Amino acid sequence: MSNTPLRLPPLKSLLAFRHAARSLSFKDAAGQLHVTQAAISQQIKTLEETLGVPLFERHTRQISLTHEGQYLFEHAEKAFELLETGVKGIIDDPNPNTLVISTLPSFASRWLVSRLGHFQEKEKDINIHLSPSLSLASFSDGNLDLSIRLGQGTYAGLRSDLLFDEFLLPVCHPALLNNTKEIKQQLAALPVITDGGPDLIHVWPEFQRYLGSTNTPLKSHLHVSDSTILIEALLSGQGITMARFSLVYELIEKGQLICPLPIYVKSYYSFYLVAPAPHFKHHKVTTFISWLKGETKTIEASWQAYLKAHPELEKLEISYGKIEDGC
Repeated sequence: MSNTPLRLPPLKSLLAFRHAARSLSFKDAAGQLHVTQAAISQQIKTLEETLGVPLFERHTRQISLTHEGQYLFEHAEKAFELLETGVKGIIDDPNPNTLVISTLPSFASRWLVSRLGHFQEKEKDINIHLSPSLSLASFSDGNLDLSIRLGQGTYAGLRSDLLFDEFLLPVCHPALLNNTKEIKQQLAALPVITDGGPDLIHVWPEFQRYLGSTNTPLKSHLHVSDSTILIEALLSGQGITMARFSLVYELIEKGQLICPLPIYVKSYYSFYLVAPAPHFKHHKVTTFISWLKGETKTIEASWQAYLKAHPELEKLEISYGKIEDGC
């Protein structure tokens, strides 16, 4: 099979054909493109000679498409619509007052939603539509403006900007532990609440090694695919887990959850702002990103304060190997 690219007919001829095929009138096509009818006829003739097939059947007072013409029209229409969508996405924001954001349900419910009121107080002309999703939503229909994802920042055809790095901590309810007894033995006996995050699968072996319980299977009675459910299970004292710092730091600061071991893990994933590159130039998007980056500084500040308050913290190094791109 040859790798030589197919030589396409002139774009001007294809555009003239598209309009003539859509209206079945050279005269109407000429009016839509602001050229003469003779110019349209010449472009169609050039296209037919290039392709070596007739595209129209010429009658006395009308034209109709041949089978080849109908086939080409269906593809040309899709191609020009796609091209027009791409151009429009660069030069125009069709909904400047509506900002549609897709993000992880856990980040939306545990962190973002409670703060959005502050944004809308400042930006009264921007309406937020929040669309929680466990996976990256599609931008193809033109409705989605921005996505906040947890991953490595590699999303085909999209731009991604780092929002903040994520860290993992062992977390449980304080009522589960007796501080007068040996902590590691108590933790080894606690049920483990496991999260469906692909990065967390690689963390548990290191957690076990730290506890010195590599020969004992982890006692797990609850597995969740969403961190919101996981945190509710923690707050009700159902076990211990490795939790994302951004979702639990406020609960740790309030004493509702504790980190019973002086260890942490730098997550394989970080939070990213993701969208087609032109979206980052839209006023509503730049306004929201500026606000969001200011708000997420509290996460970084809390993490630095936590490190300072716990100088004994040990960073566990994880061998992730091959891992999914994120969510």
